[in-house]
Amino acid sequence: MADPNHVLEQDDVQVHEDLTIGVGPVRILDSQVNHLRGKEIRTVKVLWDEAIQEITWEMEDVMRRSYPQLFTGKFSFSRTKNFKGGGNVRSAEFN
Repeated sequence: MADPNHVLEQDDVQVHEDLTIGVGPVRILDSQVNHLRGKEIRTVKVLWDEAIQEITWEMEDVMRRSYPQLFTGKFSFSRTKNFKGGGNVRSAEFN
């Protein structure tokens, strides 16, 4: 006889033919600008999965093209970090 306390709820997970699942970003946590050899490289800190706290730094322009809905709020640069060789990083806060 089956125990009704051992019933698992079914998740609605879509698995693609190549056995991957489509996971999108949850939100932007932070932003920074790296100044290297005269170029500005803008990156954003992306939260992909709140349950396991999967967070990565991604190129801002790629994320803007792929997920424009994440950039509807305002953000402003708040601090600067210096690197060896004269580079620096400014971080941003999102509102």
